[in-house]
Amino acid sequence: MATVNAPGVAVLFARADSVYKKIGCCDVWDAARNALNWPGGASVVAHPPCRAWGRLRTFAKPRKGERLLATWAVRQVRRWGGVLEHPASSLLWPRAGLPLPGAGCDKYGGWTLGIAQSWWGHKAEKNTLLYIVGLRPCDVPDIPLSLHYASHVIASRKSDARPSVTKAEREHTPVALAEWLVLLASKCRPALNMNGGR
Repeated sequence: MATVNAPGVAVLFARADSVYKKIGCCDVWDAARNALNWPGGASVVAHPPCRAWGRLRTFAKPRKGERLLATWAVRQVRRWGGVLEHPASSLLWPRAGLPLPGAGCDKYGGWTLGIAQSWWGHKAEKNTLLYIVGLRPCDVPDIPLSLHYASHVIASRKSDARPSVTKAEREHTPVALAEWLVLLASKCRPALNMNGGR
């Protein structure tokens, strides 16, 4: 795993076996540490639970209060700068008033970038939204855009013969994407005015 040359970044709502724990500059908050106890003070990479917000939410069984973790994470990104990652189908965007891709910035200087995790090596395309605060679009680290056809899908559909990824593969962040998100978050500054000042 490559070393990311970046100042400390807090990773909120990571898995217990998270790849972020192998990136030296990360302060990783998994379930055992409870991200709600994070004291603030650094830019963040937030991966709040998405099952209560995603496309399959009607079949999900989130724990009590789990849905609120995503809106709490939005507040942390807005206060400290950084990035929040969620599925492209997430209802968090309309609920929290987050701008859609191409819609410009919100009053916090936040904007949304749509990506495919396959660009960083995920087996499935895994379309994802990133809410970014404190960094202008022109300052985002290089994105490894790829037009290759993903070998797998997130959930099999009758119209798609490709195999599905496992539950663990659905949840894990590719190493290259984790490193890219940490680099992105390390460049974010809270309350950055996207018109040039603070």
